[in-house]
Amino acid sequence: MKGKMTMLNTEQIQQVEALYKHFGKTDLHRTEINSLVKLGKIKDPGWLKSDDYRVSRGIYSLPIDGNDFSPNLKDVPLVEEKPKTQKADVSETVNQAAYVVSSLTGNIVPAKDKVFVPWGHFKDIKSIVSSKQFYPIFITGLSGNGKTMNVSQACAQTKRECIRVNITIETDEDDLLGGYRLQDGQTVWQNGPVIEAMERGALLLLDEIDLASNKVMCLQPILEGNGVFLKKINKFVKPADGFNVIATANTKGQGSDDGKFIGTNILNEAFLERFPITVEQSYPTNKIETKILNNVMTEKGLTKKTDIEFATNLVTWADIIRKTFYEGGIDEIISTRRLVHIVEAFSIFKDKMKAIELCTNRFELDTKTSFLDLYTKVDGGKDISTWGNPVEEEMNSDDSEEGNIDY
Repeated sequence: MKGKMTMLNTEQIQQVEALYKHFGKTDLHRTEINSLVKLGKIKDPGWLKSDDYRVSRGIYSLPIDGNDFSPNLKDVPLVEEKPKTQKADVSETVNQAAYVVSSLTGNIVPAKDKVFVPWGHFKDIKSIVSSKQFYPIFITGLSGNGKTMNVSQACAQTKRECIRVNITIETDEDDLLGGYRLQDGQTVWQNGPVIEAMERGALLLLDEIDLASNKVMCLQPILEGNGVFLKKINKFVKPADGFNVIATANTKGQGSDDGKFIGTNILNEAFLERFPITVEQSYPTNKIETKILNNVMTEKGLTKKTDIEFATNLVTWADIIRKTFYEGGIDEIISTRRLVHIVEAFSIFKDKMKAIELCTNRFELDTKTSFLDLYTKVDGGKDISTWGNPVEEEMNSDDSEEGNIDY
């Protein structure tokens, strides 16, 4: 200690006694002192965090010896302390800098979605999630068909904690496993989402995994069900019971040949081999999709007969577009997510064609115009079952110029 020790006043004695009773040792890290302040047990002892009581960087010694008080510590196990030196040992400083913190608090079980309708491989996903076995799953399918929704709702129904990580080309080991962060003026180690999921026995959802670079190879031992060694803090983390990994992607990890999913990468074969099964998810059937839209309609207070007919027509319209897409007739598709967006827009504007137009403006002009024209025919009750390629016919017709749409 650098300064001259002085006698403590009553408040200071109470602060020292509370700190010693709580931690059972005399040398405390600044973060430990602050944690007791945050709990409201003591006022901030700024006097203690001065050079007079500092024994190393961020470490302060409680002034027990040499004062006229003796804390009542009969029930507190005393910690054998190392001899104090003016200069802290380097390894001790590193250990203090590696003070581990967690940013996850409270309940992280996904909430149940009122409009969700189980379909497709949901039953299989739910069975794996509820089993609490370590059995990684790779889910692939076109955009907006409910891949992530199925996983989160499986966790919601089985009351399993789920930590979702959205992967990008920039995602690296620091983002996934953790790294050093600045907290309360101190450098501390903060666990990443993967470590949090492992220690909690939660489900780790790696969303859009095919956007990743080779930096996600740090997950190799984790995908094998083994623990992982955090070399930066010399700590080995074993997965708790119930931990599992599910990855979603628009491709199968082989890149996108048609260019629709720009940024997707070819994933390492050894990485993909760590997933025992791959689930190929398509769009829902017309019956399921109609039920989904009706649930959304009900939630938005749209219960008229015309509202229900609108939902049915939307599903028919999307189905025609998808069939044309699969046959190579067009390059765009209407997803289940976009149908929900249209219903939500309709609940706001109360105008069917405006809702559809606003939600299809993302497409180039010819495609958008043909989609709008096609819906007017579906809504008008025209029989399009015998048409060869209705969307292509709309795109090639003279009536699909801008301004000729009959609203």
